[in-house]
Amino acid sequence: MRQDIDREQAALLADEAKYCSFGDTVHYVNPPKIFERCHGSYMFDPYGVPYLDLQMWYSAVNFGYGHERLQQVLKHQLDVLPQIASQYLHPTKIELAKRIALGMQEKFGLEGRVHFNVGGSQSIEDSLKIVRNAREGKSLMFAFEGGYHGRTLGASAITSSYRYRRRFGHFGERAQFIPFPYPFRRPRGMTADEYGDKCVREFARLFETEYNGVWDPKVGQSEYAAFYVEAIQGTGGYVVPPRTFFTGLKKVLDEHGILLVVDEIQMGFYRTGKMWAIEHFGVTPDVLVFAKSLTNGLNPLGGLWAREELINPTVFPPGSTHSTFASNPLGTALGLEVLKMLEEEDYETRVMRAGAHFLAGLQDLQKRHPEIGDVDGLGLALRAEICQADGFTPNRELLDRMVHIGLSGDLDWKGEKMGLVLDVGGYYKNVITLAPSLHISADEIDQAIALLDQLLTRAKREA
Repeated sequence: MRQDIDREQAALLADEAKYCSFGDTVHYVNPPKIFERCHGSYMFDPYGVPYLDLQMWYSAVNFGYGHERLQQVLKHQLDVLPQIASQYLHPTKIELAKRIALGMQEKFGLEGRVHFNVGGSQSIEDSLKIVRNAREGKSLMFAFEGGYHGRTLGASAITSSYRYRRRFGHFGERAQFIPFPYPFRRPRGMTADEYGDKCVREFARLFETEYNGVWDPKVGQSEYAAFYVEAIQGTGGYVVPPRTFFTGLKKVLDEHGILLVVDEIQMGFYRTGKMWAIEHFGVTPDVLVFAKSLTNGLNPLGGLWAREELINPTVFPPGSTHSTFASNPLGTALGLEVLKMLEEEDYETRVMRAGAHFLAGLQDLQKRHPEIGDVDGLGLALRAEICQADGFTPNRELLDRMVHIGLSGDLDWKGEKMGLVLDVGGYYKNVITLAPSLHISADEIDQAIALLDQLLTRAKREA
């Protein structure tokens, strides 16, 4: 039986190597891993080995794999109205937009509207149209070093990694990238708050005179339309900034007429213990972009909310931006059910309790492994920075070994084989970015810590 599975897997991998574009995936290990089913916090390989997933499809599957309630909604929608051209209306699109808009109004005190598209990058593209339109065609944006907003041409222009643009050139102007406060790697002698204040002052300096290059004091106008931010950096390594940082930044933006666009694609829908991560930092967005876990990963639906004056039909009329599958009924039915679930249960308490438990486990691991230089997190967005034995110098090679061992499926759990699915992030690709299911149990968290301990011990031994 195992030999038959081995032959089938080898044939699939040979076909993948010959017929599949490698451009639409990332092969973390060689050979690439094939999974056959999933449930809850686990994925299963063809041999039936369970893998505890601590990244949940980059936070798309916040509520766990195979969520029965959401899958029933999807099945029901298939029977009722599975598809419709996006120029026509259907109830769940309207109801979902209303719930999101009213939630934003309750949280931030602003009226606005919701615009849908098929995913995060596409919704970022739509937001670029909205802010460029609102600022009379200004195409220059600010964004953060370490920020990630997608890989379409427009989104990659405001993503700091050059490697996403290197082979394709530029379609419009690249953003001006501003340092993001990275508490673990802050200058010596500074507290995290002092470091955050320093970053704000350095940004504000760009507006001191016309010769700093972004501001014309004679007409009181900036050359830049918007600043794109993640409240907590995602691909950048789940970096949590000082709590006062965004209030200082927003003050500078408001003084100079620059819009704040918040990317909640990874951190939205209670990943951090709040509906939106930006709520932790006491500022109000002008535009907010969401996707991923809106449908628990069961449908590629994303969207944005924008202030009424930026998106009302007079300034942003029908057809301003459009996609065939935008606001599709399968996705909006799922999104509506997700919002109903979030209203029925106290997810803030659930996530903050689980996050505190997980963070305490990571801190205990840090005491036993000097190679864990930093652990931090907010809710269930957690990080563990893997370093040399000095606890500071980045150690990408060690983390790469950890990922490979985790995906080998031969960790030991109470005498049974098991695997561990990790995600790699960070400026130096040495950070484990942890985004477990929001429904992860206390026992599963303890299992994760034990497996991480085993994984790190083995990876160091095999160095």
